[in-house]
Amino acid sequence: MTVMTPKTFSLGGDLTINRLGFGAMRLAMGTFDGPTRATDNGIAVLRRAVELGVNHIDTAGFYGRGTVRANEMIRTALTPYRDDLVIATKVGPLPGPDGVPSGQATPDQLRGLVEADLRALGLDRFELVYLRVGGMTGPGGESVAERFAALDELRAEGLIRHLGVSNVDAAQFAEARATAPVSAVQNRHASDTALLAECEEAGIAYVPYFPLGGGGVAPFDTERLGKVAARLGATTAQVGLASLLARSPAVLAIPGTGSLEHLEENLAAGDLTLSDKDLADLHG
Repeated sequence: MTVMTPKTFSLGGDLTINRLGFGAMRLAMGTFDGPTRATDNGIAVLRRAVELGVNHIDTAGFYGRGTVRANEMIRTALTPYRDDLVIATKVGPLPGPDGVPSGQATPDQLRGLVEADLRALGLDRFELVYLRVGGMTGPGGESVAERFAALDELRAEGLIRHLGVSNVDAAQFAEARATAPVSAVQNRHASDTALLAECEEAGIAYVPYFPLGGGGVAPFDTERLGKVAARLGATTAQVGLASLLARSPAVLAIPGTGSLEHLEENLAAGDLTLSDKDLADLHG
């Protein structure tokens, strides 16, 4: 049997977006401590992404260094913005002296971060803002309620349409949901099957960062991935993304790249259909 996956998702129940989007983290730099990239190249990648149907771009004010910033590239490349383009940002992390986002904002600092991102992007309102918690560490171990409530105040004022949380465990997710409506979760990969199932049941988007690997963790078995890719005449990246989208209709993929070639390769995954056998071979 062939597994047909929906192409779109209703974010917050009222905003339809394509499930295969674009992550802006690698536009300015390959890694937070790596060299900056040419701005012209990032602008070209963004314009091509939208040409190919991307209408969901995930970014953050801490994506970049000095004058090379993802948000400025997005504004230069894409304004005036298309009516259906959703730009999501993350707030919470504060860059340290080395530029790595290792600190965390207090509740009182979140408004300034949201307003700074709005100015940088030339927006009046965000369709989606995530509270990113935990610095560069994994999820867990701290309360999110006070900070999430601060963002909910901005939602009530009309600066934000939908709220999300990022890098959270089950307890933090529950705490956020008890504080304000949660429309999206952005966590590493899609390995937390219980949280993913909870999101699917509640109509909440699950957006894995590093969808193809990164941060020292690979989400797929390389040998299995290679065998299925060879059988389908596709690349391993395409099979990985197609498999991710097939896991749940609540999953949104945001692969990021600074390369036009990789962009086209990644977005072609949206047209790749996997069979039950393909998925069984991938996941054992």
